[in-house]
Amino acid sequence: MVIATFVFSALAALFYAAPSLNVLAVWQDPYYRHVTQFSFYQSFLSTLISVGFALPVAHALSKRDFKGKNLLLRLFSSTLVLPVLVGVFGLLAIYGNSGLFADLFAYFGDELPFSIYGLNGILLAHAFFNLPYAARLLLQALESIPQEQHKLCAHLGMSQWQKFKWVEWPRLRQQLPHVSGLVFMLCFTSFATVMALGGGPKSTTIELAIYQAIKFDFDLQAGALLAIWQMLLCGVLALTIQRLAKPVAVSSGSMTHQRYLVNDTLGWQIWDGAWILIASLLVVPPLLVVIVSGLNSQLVSVLSDARFWQALLASLQVAVVASVIALSAGLAVLTTSRRLRLNHKARRADQIELLGTIILVTPGLVISTGLFLLLRNITDVFSFAFFIVVAVNALMGLPYVVKTLSQPMLQIEQQYQYLAASLGLKGWQRFKVIEWRGLQKPMAHAFSISFMLAIGDLGAIALFGGQEFRTLPLYLFQLLGSYQMEAAGVVSLTLLLLSVVCFTLIEKLFKANTKVQHDKC
Repeated sequence: MVIATFVFSALAALFYAAPSLNVLAVWQDPYYRHVTQFSFYQSFLSTLISVGFALPVAHALSKRDFKGKNLLLRLFSSTLVLPVLVGVFGLLAIYGNSGLFADLFAYFGDELPFSIYGLNGILLAHAFFNLPYAARLLLQALESIPQEQHKLCAHLGMSQWQKFKWVEWPRLRQQLPHVSGLVFMLCFTSFATVMALGGGPKSTTIELAIYQAIKFDFDLQAGALLAIWQMLLCGVLALTIQRLAKPVAVSSGSMTHQRYLVNDTLGWQIWDGAWILIASLLVVPPLLVVIVSGLNSQLVSVLSDARFWQALLASLQVAVVASVIALSAGLAVLTTSRRLRLNHKARRADQIELLGTIILVTPGLVISTGLFLLLRNITDVFSFAFFIVVAVNALMGLPYVVKTLSQPMLQIEQQYQYLAASLGLKGWQRFKVIEWRGLQKPMAHAFSISFMLAIGDLGAIALFGGQEFRTLPLYLFQLLGSYQMEAAGVVSLTLLLLSVVCFTLIEKLFKANTKVQHDKC
């Protein structure tokens, strides 16, 4: 109920600020029509590049074992929740006007033949974040092929192309609509990437236009209309993706990681190796450059600057509080929905869980805009900046909590509900004895994802932040905007290390708690 009130209050403020509700006026305006078209265009190209290249990468990874493969796959899984500006800084350090490639061309007396700002940079950044994640999802589909099918292909003497056509492609084709839809939505609602790498009015998306209308032009009606337009488009996209993405069929048979290579010629080895190398060169160098670039002459200066520590403290406060709220709200939503499911009220349970994932249809910047319009006539909006940023980030992390904990919580209830009732376990005692012990791992995973998303978010803080209150992503964006690249390198390294260390600590704490519980048993 609280989530619904929070979201619908923000949306009501948008409708109140745009009383004419002539959303088509957005399309009739030449600039906003261009912004809409560019949003779709860059999303389509980004999806085509990310998913198109992810197919051969996933196929190659499914066939080959090599040293460092597990580390590479771990990096692939982390790019989606990596703080956006950390990845952007790494790309700028390599492909930017003052990056490694620019220095290389300058050494030979030439200029960089391309600019990372504008569509080029947006596509490159979206490929960096989404191609590895798409490859990871497609690899999971290939690894779900039963062992018996691999053996049968080898027994029948199929060529690699025949095996791909008749066995692997049907499995990939089932997963493609889901993966493509997810990547398209992520690119369509991308804010920080376009904000950092957009090349002016030509390369502006709807979300960036909302931010500019409110933050710079203070045109509240235009911001509200664009936010409603964005919400409607996201709703249509979400429904379309849901229709296209069919559930992946579950095959009988045992799964295996053993390789059954048929007609493994040198040509196929070179082909697979080339795609793995391309993916590695896309993901690994920017992260290495972030580490190397962060260790520069400005390190001591940045670390002794009070603004850095204020931003660091603000980031930790926002991330911790937002993650705790997201996890608590997710547990409350799922406790209610699973009880409804067990009482044979599946439709009502689906509706309850839908509220927890509403942010997927209503982007965070749209909610932030609605809250801005709602509170501006009541109080000083910026005095509540911390609470608004925390609330929006908690709402952004909630879908990941719901998706992560939904099935484990339902299974725990199905397994222990009668035992708990017979022992008279209720409330906190029941949670401590049953839920906490059975759900530690998925809860730690859900909390860490929410934490990583909150600590790297630039959407809400860009609208409500300022000199008095800013997080590390906003501080990094300000340094990049003023071309203080060495200071930005230090902040990028800090943000990267902060994400990795916090993620690792959460995992370590989980392992420690699990060990203590096993010792007690």
